[in-house]
Amino acid sequence: MIDESVWLAERFEEKRAHLRAVAYRMLGSAAEADDVVQEAWIRLNRSDATEIDNLGGWLTTVVARICLSQLQSRRYRSEEPLEEAPPVLSPVDPEREILLADSVGAALLVVLETLTPPERLAFVLHDLFAVPFEEVAPIVDRTPAAARQLASRARRRVQGRTAVVEPDQVVQREVVEAFLAAARGGDFEALLALLDPEVVARTDQAGVSREIRGAVAVASGAVSVSAAAGASAYPALVDGKVGFLVAPGGRLLRAIRFTIDGRRIREIEVITDLERLQTLDLTVL
Repeated sequence: MIDESVWLAERFEEKRAHLRAVAYRMLGSAAEADDVVQEAWIRLNRSDATEIDNLGGWLTTVVARICLSQLQSRRYRSEEPLEEAPPVLSPVDPEREILLADSVGAALLVVLETLTPPERLAFVLHDLFAVPFEEVAPIVDRTPAAARQLASRARRRVQGRTAVVEPDQVVQREVVEAFLAAARGGDFEALLALLDPEVVARTDQAGVSREIRGAVAVASGAVSVSAAAGASAYPALVDGKVGFLVAPGGRLLRAIRFTIDGRRIREIEVITDLERLQTLDLTVL
């Protein structure tokens, strides 16, 4: 006769891949997804499994509730201090994060970051994992009809992120991509050629704005973090301006937008405030 604890562990392992997929799409982080799945296992062990009729549904609900709590808490966590040099770029995450983001669709994860936690949960559970609204509703503390509305609103926002790039934006994107390539390669001269001599780089951090002026200072700062960004930077329209998003694993950390005159960059704005990021109109290119 199979020991009950062994049987439960085997059933949990059968669900692990599904649970991790749900958590990853909710949080955009492989490490956080693993932690959530482990917490679900701990809660299962503390429960009376004999009273659980649908183990898969029960575990999915537990994972969803933990993820919802973490998404809501993100609004109250401050980002780590930025580098002393102009923080135009952000460090590359581990290769495993990048591969996972590619498999899910990094652009989708970036867009999901713009949704409210309840919208994201309703959309992910229903549209990506076919969880009925009757089961989604109690997780987000809504009626099934209200949960349906959350998912519908999220769906419209996701589908509305199709980029319509104007001719001048094509040139702007070329300039932004050239800037990224020069920064990654540490090509100081190429950066200077792209920057207006009076360029201004602004950043926000914990409600404090910092400003750096002049092509030499801005280029020096970009070169100092030349190994950053990598696959975690995605070209995007940021409130209608061409720029890029820094989103390791699809988790949006900052948005950078450029003001370009001809083929020269006149202004660079780095947006890191979490509340402000959620108000931006973002379209992944």
